[in-house]
Amino acid sequence: MRSLLLVETHVQDDGLSQEHTRPESLLESSGYLVLAAGNEADIHAHISKADAAVLHLPVYEIQSWSEKLIQIKPLPLLWWCSADAASASITSCEVEAPIDGILTPAMKEHELDWTLHFSEKRFFERQEWASERKQLLARIEDRKWIDMAKGILSDINRISESEAYDLLRKKAMNERKRIVDVAVSIVKAHQMLKA
Repeated sequence: MRSLLLVETHVQDDGLSQEHTRPESLLESSGYLVLAAGNEADIHAHISKADAAVLHLPVYEIQSWSEKLIQIKPLPLLWWCSADAASASITSCEVEAPIDGILTPAMKEHELDWTLHFSEKRFFERQEWASERKQLLARIEDRKWIDMAKGILSDINRISESEAYDLLRKKAMNERKRIVDVAVSIVKAHQMLKA
């Protein structure tokens, strides 16, 4: 990870205005290419070159900015926890902030490197969990359709649910369709006939 998109809005570190405490100065002095963005147009211009995004803004703004970023390109998200960003976030402790790591102005180069390394790993884990969650929800939805179709078939044909499932499976094999697709068509046809 060598190229970082720095998303910065209105956060101003007045108490820490020295050049060496600014996010871009610290990151660049540690060997990272910093691509600054203060609006959506800047993000669109730079995000394709970025390996991660550093968000220098109050916690309550992270959710909306992360959604904008993820729609364009999924990438690790880190929060730059400056004095002003932290103090502007005190009332936002309960806000869900989908970040993979935190950076601070006091970090040394090796601390930045390790934080970015572990943040990248956390990001890939988060992506994998989201993918698994999506698959599980799809399976649950498929199961609901299959169970409804089994109930309909068992009621209409006066057979057990296991026999109804076998009937459903055979129909799917004969039509060369997924069992859930056959189940959906049975349930929808039954709903139309009842209406």
